[in-house]
Amino acid sequence: MPTFALDETGQELLGQFCISESWSGDLSNGLFKLGEKTTATHGLQNAECGLLNLVRCYDAADRNHVLALFEQAATTSSSFCFSTTIIMASGQKQPLFCIGESSGLEQRYSGSMLGIFFFPRFQVEPKTQIFNRQ
Repeated sequence: MPTFALDETGQELLGQFCISESWSGDLSNGLFKLGEKTTATHGLQNAECGLLNLVRCYDAADRNHVLALFEQAATTSSSFCFSTTIIMASGQKQPLFCIGESSGLEQRYSGSMLGIFFFPRFQVEPKTQIFNRQ
């Protein structure tokens, strides 16, 4: 039985349960730079995007909360985290966890954000499919 202690095999254990990918944000121009998996899962064509393009695929119930977290982080150096569900074009729902921090906000129109997205290695079926199963 595997242990959940994080040692040198911690990355291996993490990879067994989820895919993780880093991201960054430049507050001087408002652009986020995403990895390949994040770009594809968010349904985006380009790895650089604005915040509204990033969150448009999030569950509508979470979107305003996530926007408020990013707005707060853009005005005060801080750490933040959130979880939501990405609604994919196929109707599948991909859970998403995010941890991030902002820094360098001493000068107006400057600063950056860094973080990591975690995508669990499962998707949630649409409610219609769940309820139609016998």
